Amino acid sequence: MFAKQTSPHGSLVALSTMKDEGPFVVEWVAHHLAVGFTEVMVYTNDCSDGTDTLLKRLEAMDIGVHHRENVIPEGVKPHPSMLKLAAAEELIITSDWLLVLDADEFMAINHPSHSLDGLVADLNAMNASAMVLTWRIFGSSGIRDWSRQPVTDQFTRAAPEYWNKGWGTKTMLKFDPKYLRLGMHRPIIKSQHKETDYPDSVLWVNGSGRPLEEWFKFRGWRSIRRTVGYDWAQINHYAIKSMDAYSLRKFRGNANLKKDKYNSDYWSLQDRNEVEDLTITRHRDRRNAIMAALLEDTEVRHLHEAAHARAEARLADYALSPDYHAYVQTLVDASNVPISQVSAKPPKARDPEAVKAVQTKLEERRNAQPKEERRTPPPPGWGSPFASPYVSGSGDLSADIPLEVVENQGLKLPLDPRVFTAATLEVLQTGKFDRRHARNIAGLLAGCGSLLDLDCGIGFSGLRARVALPDLRLVLHDERQSLVTFSRRIAALNELGGVSWAAITLNPEGIWSGLHQLLAKTRPEAIRLSGPLVPGEAFTDELLTGVKRVLVPFLDPSEVTTARAKLVPALTAFGFVEDQGGEAAGTLVLARPQ
Repeated sequence: MFAKQTSPHGSLVALSTMKDEGPFVVEWVAHHLAVGFTEVMVYTNDCSDGTDTLLKRLEAMDIGVHHRENVIPEGVKPHPSMLKLAAAEELIITSDWLLVLDADEFMAINHPSHSLDGLVADLNAMNASAMVLTWRIFGSSGIRDWSRQPVTDQFTRAAPEYWNKGWGTKTMLKFDPKYLRLGMHRPIIKSQHKETDYPDSVLWVNGSGRPLEEWFKFRGWRSIRRTVGYDWAQINHYAIKSMDAYSLRKFRGNANLKKDKYNSDYWSLQDRNEVEDLTITRHRDRRNAIMAALLEDTEVRHLHEAAHARAEARLADYALSPDYHAYVQTLVDASNVPISQVSAKPPKARDPEAVKAVQTKLEERRNAQPKEERRTPPPPGWGSPFASPYVSGSGDLSADIPLEVVENQGLKLPLDPRVFTAATLEVLQTGKFDRRHARNIAGLLAGCGSLLDLDCGIGFSGLRARVALPDLRLVLHDERQSLVTFSRRIAALNELGGVSWAAITLNPEGIWSGLHQLLAKTRPEAIRLSGPLVPGEAFTDELLTGVKRVLVPFLDPSEVTTARAKLVPALTAFGFVEDQGGEAAGTLVLARPQ
């Protein structure tokens, strides 16, 4: 039997409202108890699948679950009704920390402690009043059929972290009803307190524990580049689950298939499977243990299994209808929409005047702050224009995902978010990726029959040179196997021959044996040092036999001074001199006079 939990930080409450979520209730409750919430309060309305009965039974077991009827006034939607009712509940008013979330949302803790207690300890230590958590959008993982397996076990593929169309938020907060009203995405400061000292007296942080910009206290429910963060926690959003699960929502009370949000456009927005995200699995063992304990109760097990059986029976009936199969086919087609072509419209049009009024007030408040406090730093991938264009990490490219292909400098490039950072994807869509180097590479290689491009990432400039110089023998090197794999795909897509690849480590054990092996094998006439600079001392006169030119591309002009210091003295001894014209092409050029 599962015993009610306590926390050294007091009452930690997860609050939700549900309708016909019977198959998922036990997992959702067990997961949030496993994470570390001491109480779970769920409102229900108009249930036909036993969701309310199941929650009432869980409440009777005295494990920290509380059920309430969401008595909805005419003309009011379920969420606002629930929030108003909950704000008057003693459990909510006296909670130490409160998280409002939906039945398809699961909190995942990435904080080093991997526990809600550890996370809250750090939030309390920094005197934070709210933590704004950003969604990770989880797709169908290509699953069509209904399953009784837990949601968080089935659906493990998601949109990339920094895909901003998926940046809705939920907020965990210290609820103070004197100053705040509850909201589904963030608390709302009551009007009479917006122009007081209260907003400045409270600290709101993002999912990485970094202070948020002031504007979020007043408006908005989505993260932006400067406020997104996942280092401490995230909200996994399973809006669609499988095609069968999505179909149940579509057909529920909608026999005439009237147009609603459960259409193919919404599916393509939510069915993002570009990357694997297993962070929530760190809570799996504890969740499984709690689920098993809850399902030991005969009534809970009966209601849980009955909810699944009811869903399965409905799906069996739907399967007899041609409309159902036609609908599923629209979802299959929608799954093939590349992430770069997905559109996301706001749920309601913004009032320009209201936005302007808030922005004006925020600007006045911001200008009164010290300059260094006015902005938060951007997340990785949106910082300096000289930052790496590639996503950090090994990069698993094994999944076959739909990708848009765009042209840059005459080369077709797939817009793959597993390879390129969000900022780079934006540049690629304009056709300007690494434009300066790609435009000049052919001229810099004049008279050279072969090129070895070291640490070159996807080898874009080298491949561009191969297009311009059809007889060029090209060897592309990078130690990151995923980038080598992607480079091969680009060459195949563009039908480029005469290219070979190497993923050898250049400097194992600090003796540059990998570099020496590669030079001896390829004997290039030109060497391009695209990545971390290889020092001049790593080369020998023998290995440079036949090399006419050494190219060092740069983005930041300050890199030229460093490159000269590391390379010029050693290469001068081998007969190389600097070609002063290279710098204008974004490249330090060292050439042997012919």
